[in-house]
Amino acid sequence: MSSRVTLQVRRVRPNHPDPLPLPRYETALAAGLDLRADIEEERTLKSLERFAVPTGLALALPPGYEGQVRPRSGLALKHGVTLLNSPGTIDADYRGEVQVILVNLSQEPFTLRRGDRVAQLVVAPVTTAEIQEVALLDTTPRGEGGFGSTGR
Repeated sequence: MSSRVTLQVRRVRPNHPDPLPLPRYETALAAGLDLRADIEEERTLKSLERFAVPTGLALALPPGYEGQVRPRSGLALKHGVTLLNSPGTIDADYRGEVQVILVNLSQEPFTLRRGDRVAQLVVAPVTTAEIQEVALLDTTPRGEGGFGSTGR
C-alpha cells in the first residue's frame, strides 16, 4: 500500500494564455507524475544535443521527501531521448523552476513541442545519515573489489 503526501505546486508563469495541465498520474498505479515542456516555440535537438527544458513549475516538497526526476521509457525507446543527471533530485527546500535536462542520443533530430511529456517525477522519502568517522571499516567477502569484481 502506498502512502500519500501533499505536493504544493506553483505555476512559474501563471498568466500564460495556454496553461499546461498540472502534473498527474496517468494510471491508477503509476509511480511517477508526468512533467511537461513549458516552451513557446518548437525546439529541435540534434544528435547528442542537450537542453534544459523548463516545466513552468516550482514545487514545495514536504520535509523528509525528495522529487526524483526520471526519464520516460517511451521517449528513450522510440526516439533515443533520455535525461542527463538521472535521476535528478529536487530537494525539499528548492523553490525554483523545475527543469529537465534532455539529451538526444539517437542519430535523428528530435522535435520538442509545448506540452510534450518529457519526464516523470517520483516523490520519495529521504533517509538522512549521521556521519561517523572510523579508523577501520568492518570486513566483507567482497572487500575493496570494485567495478566488475563480482563477474558478469
